[in-house]
Amino acid sequence: MTRTIARWLLAALLVAAGAGHLTTLRRGFRIAVPGWATEVFRTDKDTIVVVSGVVEIMLGLALALLPHERTRIGLVIAAFFVAVFPGNVHQWRTGASAPGLDTDARRLARLFLQPVLVAWAVWAGRA
Repeated sequence: MTRTIARWLLAALLVAAGAGHLTTLRRGFRIAVPGWATEVFRTDKDTIVVVSGVVEIMLGLALALLPHERTRIGLVIAAFFVAVFPGNVHQWRTGASAPGLDTDARRLARLFLQPVLVAWAVWAGRA
């Protein structure tokens, strides 16, 4: 029961965060995109934010709606959290403020939240 609740909460978090990437929090998420990412992906920060938001929504929906694939989806979500970690480090190092991350302490705490999210995704995805 606890794992089911954790899975649904994670799915809701991903869908909500993804929606934020596409709407009201879009500007704040652009702040977290390091300049080198635009060179690597040959696009602009806004496109990276939009694509990552769509991916988050898709991962959240997949976790909720594809029970036979939940272990694999949990691992993909964990990998996604690892992939976006450099953006969190960039935001902390530059001291760039975004909604909810407007102090150095909060930006630093966010870095320590990432391993928790990775573990949550792996654990919640297990059958």
